[in-house]
Amino acid sequence: MASEKNKEKNIDFRDSRYYMNRELSWMKFNERVLWEARDKNQLLFERIKMLSITASNLDEFFMVRVASLKDMVNADYKKVDIAGMTATEQLSALSRVTHEFVESQYSTYNRSLIPLLKQNGITIVTHHEELSENQRKFCDRFFEEEVYPVLTPMAVDSSRPFPLVRNKSLNIAALVSAKKTEDGNKPDTDFAMVQVPNVLSRLVEIPGDDGNKNFILLEEIIERNMDKLFLNYDIVCSHPFRVMRNADLTIDEDEAEDLLKEIERQLKRRQWGEVIRLEVEDTMDLRLLEIIRSEVGVGEDDIYHINGPLDLTFLMKMTGIEGFDRLRAPKWVPQKPKYMNEEDDIFSQIRDHDILLSHPYESFEPVTDFIRSAARDKDVLAIKMTLYRVSGNSPIIAALAQAAENGKQVSVLVELKARFDEEHNITWAKTLEKAGCHVIYGLVGLKTHSKIALVVRREEEGIRRYVHLATGNYNDSTAKQYTDMGLLTCSVPVGEDATAVFNMLSGYSEPISWNKLILAPLWLKDRFIYLIDREAENARNGREAHIIAKMNSVSDPDIIEALYRASAAGVRIELIVRGICCLKVGIPGVSENISVRSIVGYFLEHSRIFYFLNEGREEFYMGSADWMPRNLDRRVEICFPVEKPELMEDLRHFLQTELDDNIKASELQPDGSYIRPSKHGRAKINSQKQFAVEAEENAKLRKELVPDRVFVPETKYDDEKSSDI
Repeated sequence: MASEKNKEKNIDFRDSRYYMNRELSWMKFNERVLWEARDKNQLLFERIKMLSITASNLDEFFMVRVASLKDMVNADYKKVDIAGMTATEQLSALSRVTHEFVESQYSTYNRSLIPLLKQNGITIVTHHEELSENQRKFCDRFFEEEVYPVLTPMAVDSSRPFPLVRNKSLNIAALVSAKKTEDGNKPDTDFAMVQVPNVLSRLVEIPGDDGNKNFILLEEIIERNMDKLFLNYDIVCSHPFRVMRNADLTIDEDEAEDLLKEIERQLKRRQWGEVIRLEVEDTMDLRLLEIIRSEVGVGEDDIYHINGPLDLTFLMKMTGIEGFDRLRAPKWVPQKPKYMNEEDDIFSQIRDHDILLSHPYESFEPVTDFIRSAARDKDVLAIKMTLYRVSGNSPIIAALAQAAENGKQVSVLVELKARFDEEHNITWAKTLEKAGCHVIYGLVGLKTHSKIALVVRREEEGIRRYVHLATGNYNDSTAKQYTDMGLLTCSVPVGEDATAVFNMLSGYSEPISWNKLILAPLWLKDRFIYLIDREAENARNGREAHIIAKMNSVSDPDIIEALYRASAAGVRIELIVRGICCLKVGIPGVSENISVRSIVGYFLEHSRIFYFLNEGREEFYMGSADWMPRNLDRRVEICFPVEKPELMEDLRHFLQTELDDNIKASELQPDGSYIRPSKHGRAKINSQKQFAVEAEENAKLRKELVPDRVFVPETKYDDEKSSDI
């Protein structure tokens, strides 16, 4: 044992060679999403959907991550990341990788998806010059009646400066020349442009002569009719272009007198951020390109010459075309939860047993019903919850407003700094305030990313606290698309902790000790490192040691170092990481005992589940935090134990099924690449499909046994406080 410890001491687990750059790792993730678009075994509309997702992913990546690196370069920031790369080196590497990625996107679109669409009765006319006579007439009439009134053509001359090109907007630029000059000389060319209006559908159905469903993109109709926008000019050339701007908000929270007003002010500045990417049609006239490039201020590395329509996110609309059900996966209908029935009210069911919820396989309705029931229940005294991202027509917001109107104490922390949902959350915050709720706008310097709801109820035995804890947001819309876990409980220790959480968020009160909940940025990272180190010590002492952790991202250097130490000590570590993974596998003496797999499928993997063998006294945790510095050091996060034997067994089964997945999983290799696991001699397992089948079987089984009843082992709550490590 001593020799093993000495061997570990001689290894520098922080050696930059042992780490993958965060941004390059994220690009590997988006490549895995692109795999789904290229997978010939997928239904066509599902492939199209995944290609659209890669485009929206890349947009956000540029607006936030690439923008942040450019800010570092502009500030002459020289510090290297955990992989030993400066910001300049990262930008150089990303430029190469992203250009290659965009080429792969459009190769998939042009060479695979467009021909397959045509084979299946859907034609996208790629250029207006390909239109038939009948289609030309339709497009011209459509332009005059529907499009022309909305457009604002803009010319550039001495009295009209170059216009603001809005972030992510699609525009058509043109070189124009006056039809004639008085002296008969050749007229000069001028620059003009028009923004493609986003208030109109970009995908326009047009008549066809081939029996197919025919479409053309709105920008092609506008480009065909550019001469009608500049009547006294000849159109020399016209091409679409698009810019991406730095959209990361810079907010000095200490100086801001009113955080809500400051964020509102910063949101308006998003449209003026530095241009970090310019997308142009690859056939664009070089004179036109030079004008745009010079005006928006980008270098050659930041220009993307596109062989196809700019902004592939329009493809998501295509997946909803009616009459082509054979090309799309059947819409999943979430099932009734395994641990619930429809006969008893939700509070009596939670009193009877802890309830584990698995979305979207099981319905999110119990969560909204939990808040709705609390809003109406005369015995409920208070409702408190955190909101990070909610849906556009949120039933939870409506229930909270109703609760306040019914005279209950309602306290809601609405995180205004939830990226790209800031405006949305400001609206909800104002709505809740008007209804009489006490609204907290988050904490200075921290994002509140935790998912917790507390209902305080007066009962015969006294005050009882009901708590919902989750890995995902209180969003009934994304709950149908993201895989997340939730727990409903009225455990006294958890209830006490929940009260402490909200007292801490609304004031300055922090308890001396905690019972069950583990919070970031207070001590969640320390707890994780303790649990990892405990497995390492067990391995050094010759005991079996095992860690399974499922999350979205792993990039925290302290956590990775602890995992390396544990692996070197002999701990078997199995990670299920959907996205970023800065850890490397297969390094001799460092990470030989670590495996990493990523699952990209029909649903977005989003749950965070952690397992530690602990000498056979197994421990399971769930929570809102990934193993990232932002989650562990700069956010309010909650991790909570799952301690009921039947629920622990469910989580064990869930993790093992994902570890067995050989259809939608890919495995990290020592060189940083990902490959599909071997299926040779093994049954094919698609974990998401299996969970869906099991959810349906559980719903059927429950009805066959006793309609709308579910039987679970009798449970008793342990109200003793756990040790505060």
